[in-house]
Amino acid sequence: MDIRIADLMMQYPGGKLALDGISLEIGQGMFGLLGPNGAGKTSLIKILATLLKPTGGSVQVDGRDLEKYRKQIRKQIGYLPQDFTSFPRLTAREFLDYVARLKGIKPRRSRAAQVDAVLESVGLYDARDRRADKLSGGMKRRLGIAQSLIGGPRFLIIDEPTVGLDPEERVRFRNLLSDLTREEKIILLSTHIVGDISSTCSRIALLDEGKVVFAGPPAELVERTRGKVWKVTALPEEMDAIKLRYPVVSSVPSVTGYELRLVADGVEDRPAETVEPNLEDAYVFFMESADGRRLEAEQEPG
Repeated sequence: MDIRIADLMMQYPGGKLALDGISLEIGQGMFGLLGPNGAGKTSLIKILATLLKPTGGSVQVDGRDLEKYRKQIRKQIGYLPQDFTSFPRLTAREFLDYVARLKGIKPRRSRAAQVDAVLESVGLYDARDRRADKLSGGMKRRLGIAQSLIGGPRFLIIDEPTVGLDPEERVRFRNLLSDLTREEKIILLSTHIVGDISSTCSRIALLDEGKVVFAGPPAELVERTRGKVWKVTALPEEMDAIKLRYPVVSSVPSVTGYELRLVADGVEDRPAETVEPNLEDAYVFFMESADGRRLEAEQEPG
């Protein structure tokens, strides 16, 4: 299965341009869609989930146009929205049985077998008779994944899956997604949390203001940041001035002040040493560079 997006546009009433000529190719495995809030991620995934019609461009799924074959393609899609909710008074098993009936799985025995298999795959089988409102936050997100798996879709779309989860549940959820990649599916993971991408995705696209500003392996994005990540020390009274001048990725208190990790082409006003970059560094540097390019364009004389 493959997805080809060409010159995709989405303009809302009132003139807001959410997507501005996006082109991407998405193949089997985990694909990360990374960008700040307002970058266009939600508009893109709603178009791919057949919930929104674009105002321009095209999407091809296995060579079939998404607009022409909307109903057929929709059957191959599983979708976990960021604001997923279930019926609180239904048990996990009852809710998934309801979803299975909505998806047209009619024989009761087939539904029961599929529901139990999905519950097992997401680690909820032992909680199958627990009401949804009694599940923890992490369990509710796993129930969301479970409902997206009903019907055996080949294309999963997952929007901000770990928002609000504690670190242990976040790791468990990432491991669950990694396990799903063994099943020859396309999994599109949309998030603004860099850690969700770095540990799971072999290819990523970075969105900024409705445009794709990078697409490729995460390692390639990281490599572009080599020599631009610095470690410096600072006194408490220097912090505000440093943050105004440089993008600071992290700050760790020390006996004498703070140890800072920042991204920049160079550090001129204090001793600094370069350190090995990671994806979070690369993301911050790339987004700050994009902001700088926009500012320069806005200041150019007309």
